[in-house]
Amino acid sequence: MLRIAVFVSGGGTNLQALIDAQKAGKNPNGEIALVLSSSKKAYALERARQNGIATEILPRRQYATVDAYDEALLQIMERYRIDLVVLAGFMCILGSKFTKAYDRRIINVHPSLIPSFCGDGFYGIHVHEAALSYGVKVTGATVHFVNEITDGGQIIMQKAVDVLPNDTPETLQRRVMEEAEWVILPKTVQLICNGEIQ
Repeated sequence: MLRIAVFVSGGGTNLQALIDAQKAGKNPNGEIALVLSSSKKAYALERARQNGIATEILPRRQYATVDAYDEALLQIMERYRIDLVVLAGFMCILGSKFTKAYDRRIINVHPSLIPSFCGDGFYGIHVHEAALSYGVKVTGATVHFVNEITDGGQIIMQKAVDVLPNDTPETLQRRVMEEAEWVILPKTVQLICNGEIQ
């Protein structure tokens, strides 16, 4: 049974998709042991509490360097005996100290088909604004391993979503979440916990 930490910064819709999959028995070889937030105001913390999942709050601004933040994160991971880290809307960049310690044990969901609309500055609604302004007809979501390069780790799974003529960044964001992110993130976690992806 792999012990999973989900890192969040906001509403926690992807966290909810993971919780729902766990409750439905879709991931018998893994359990969410911790939800860690960079913000005490994140609604994701409430989702965790409602489901009896332990929470930790670790604001990045309390640490002078990325290394110091990484060290604090690693201490928490050790305390909870975490095997797999899932970034689900986590708005802090992890340093090489953390990514090396959890090499191929950190995954992230990104709301585009990498390598499109990814890297520094491409997060949240900005990704969908860029996709619409570029005029793409298909977008989607990607789950990838995390390394020290923003959105630069190996792609694990992708799912395409059509862009509709009357889409706004908000409608596109919602559809990408519902049709892609909430599908491929729980599926990837399940495959890793089953030992099918290493």
